[in-house]
Amino acid sequence: MTPNPLLSIGQVARRTGLSVSAIRFYEERRLVTAVRSAGNQRRFLRSDIRRLSFALIAQRLGLTLAEVEAALATLPQGRAPTRRDWRAISNDIRVMLQARIAMLERTRDLLDGCIGCGCLSLDKCALYNRQDRAARAGAGPRYLLGDRPHDFEEPAAGRRTRRRTSLSDVD
Repeated sequence: MTPNPLLSIGQVARRTGLSVSAIRFYEERRLVTAVRSAGNQRRFLRSDIRRLSFALIAQRLGLTLAEVEAALATLPQGRAPTRRDWRAISNDIRVMLQARIAMLERTRDLLDGCIGCGCLSLDKCALYNRQDRAARAGAGPRYLLGDRPHDFEEPAAGRRTRRRTSLSDVD
């Protein structure tokens, strides 16, 4: 006996662990598309279980809803994704996750001394951010975002310049 290719929203909720309202939300965002039965009830393809499960896991990994939407937009609608489809998404997500891991590692390494200047004490931080030089690069925790103290060196003529560095220049 062949299983019904269409599932009710309740069946999809049980299979994915998502609430019915979450599935409706994802449907509004076009991550999945329901077809309507003769009684106007939502029905989903079995392949939508994978799409919704991916959305759930991706968000738990820290991807934004916009990033999830962009990834799922590359998958075919109306059929289960192939290994090749998932591999392409996986490669893109791997790049995003590596960037987040690098940010987390920088944060971990800076926690003992300072939260990346935009310091907790800009007026008193003579070690990392004399005279609040990091503020010249913009708002936020400049050193955590990748800037380094030597990016704000003053040239001999007294004119201030900012030298960009790569992550390989990190102290």
